[in-house]
Amino acid sequence: MIGYNESIMISIEEALFAVEKNSINISKEIILSTAKAGNSILYKDIYSPINMPPFRQSAMDGYALNLHDDLIYSIIGEVKAGDISKIELRKGEAIRIFTGAPVPDSANAVIMQEKVKIVDNNNIIIDSKLSVNYNIRAIGEQVKIGELALKKGTKLTPAAIGFLSSLGITEVSVYKKPSIALITTGNELIEPGQSLEYGKIYESNSKMLQNALIGLGFTDISVHKIEDDYEETLSLMKSVVKTNDMVIITGGISVGDYDFVGKALKEININEIFYKVKQKPGKPLFFGKNDSTILFALPGNPAAALTCFYIYVLLALQRMTGLKGESLLTIKAKSVSNFVKIGDRPQFLKAIYKQGEVTILEGQSSAMLQTYAISNALVKMEGDVEQIHVNDLVEVILLPL
Repeated sequence: MIGYNESIMISIEEALFAVEKNSINISKEIILSTAKAGNSILYKDIYSPINMPPFRQSAMDGYALNLHDDLIYSIIGEVKAGDISKIELRKGEAIRIFTGAPVPDSANAVIMQEKVKIVDNNNIIIDSKLSVNYNIRAIGEQVKIGELALKKGTKLTPAAIGFLSSLGITEVSVYKKPSIALITTGNELIEPGQSLEYGKIYESNSKMLQNALIGLGFTDISVHKIEDDYEETLSLMKSVVKTNDMVIITGGISVGDYDFVGKALKEININEIFYKVKQKPGKPLFFGKNDSTILFALPGNPAAALTCFYIYVLLALQRMTGLKGESLLTIKAKSVSNFVKIGDRPQFLKAIYKQGEVTILEGQSSAMLQTYAISNALVKMEGDVEQIHVNDLVEVILLPL
């Protein structure tokens, strides 16, 4: 199952392909009220139940006209938005009308009020002749009854929620946002606020990853901590794999005598998709699944864990919730830094991007979060590139901050 031979490392591209392929297959459907479905992804096509607009609608505040050959019109009434009365206009007659109000069938143009001269209470003069249906929104102009309103895979932005609500749609079928278990491992970890004894460190990975998930709209999260104990590890792993769509573990996946995660994964029959990626940081990355749960075991070092989260875990989450396309926006930018890479592994470098330029930061160790705390981007340095020079164009991955 889990091997430790350097030769079995896969490439970043192979790892990304495997994550994408194996994440789409476990997407789930849920019905939500339209008002609470913001930022969700449509699971099914939506067809319009009505014409929009459902009646001929004025696009302006002004006057609805029954056109004739003269520029003078007689005012015979008024229609406001929401009015249900129908006024019959003969040629040369007009009514005062407001934006969104129903245009009588006998009117065939609307002129905006700024282009009208009021002669008296009963007559107006328009400044020029109008074409038929001028400033009138036709029935079904946006979408007709039975037509495709929004297709599967559409993200429900505020505008999309507004559009669906305007069609009278109260419920939508969307991709369910996954339930996620976060697990940290290690006897050396203690909670912030406790006295820091010799040999102990404050646990940060769960706080970091939980906040990253919440910031991305994933809120069904449980957090667990386990000691370096095999039986405890196995018991918790069995439980969370049964009850969650995704499990994220940090630490305990290496080859140390007290790293029990790999052994537990074998015991509960998690199918290994890959283990170890040729990259820095984050080489000891595990990805696996069973029929209904995806599992990532991230490196314990915080910067490595966060990089693997952004590059791989986020991709899986987006595919599970129906999003297509790139996981993160990647652009080209000019480097204002020099950097020399050691070794032949591709490297993700903490960086600051601003206005077409990118600064590669000091402190690239996989254990260091201080520079990550001020980063807004990662520079991807390919394996065959030994050095970045000032003014080189480099690949920049923008982080979702």
